[in-house]
Amino acid sequence: MIAGIAAFTLAIVNEQTKGPISDGEKKKIEAAINEVIPEFDELQQTQVKAYDSDEMMNVYYGIKDGDTTGVAVESFTKQGFSGLITMMVGFLPDGTVYQSMPLKHAETPGLGTKMADDKFKNQFVEKHPDSFNFTVKKDGGDVDAITASTITSRAYCDGIMRAYKSVWEGGSE
Repeated sequence: MIAGIAAFTLAIVNEQTKGPISDGEKKKIEAAINEVIPEFDELQQTQVKAYDSDEMMNVYYGIKDGDTTGVAVESFTKQGFSGLITMMVGFLPDGTVYQSMPLKHAETPGLGTKMADDKFKNQFVEKHPDSFNFTVKKDGGDVDAITASTITSRAYCDGIMRAYKSVWEGGSE
């Protein structure tokens, strides 16, 4: 009987918190889009198939005066030290990285969490995959890895490249 009452109570609480949690997630995504692409008046959303998987990713096109100002891609990688990392990657219309930011992760506090620091993520700004190797230097690339967090650094690079390749090299709507 106690278990039944507890289950009923949890079901009610779950139902009442769904909306606010969903609204909070939506606001977080909107804030991330505003941070990772240049100013826009209109936002158009679509989905693309992730470059190397069957999973779908949300893509947001920022439009101003009829022109695309930027493309925000809700990307992911499963290569983080603690597994899944979701991130928002913003590109200029030609595929140059404008800005990026992690959205969700379970990386080690004080180590992997440094992927959100400007010192790390700003090294991707104004870089294009045609002229910048989005691989850590330890693996022959151009990216300075986070000290003691090479796995997280590799994962972040993977998330950026997944976003790029999904939109510019074969993602499908």
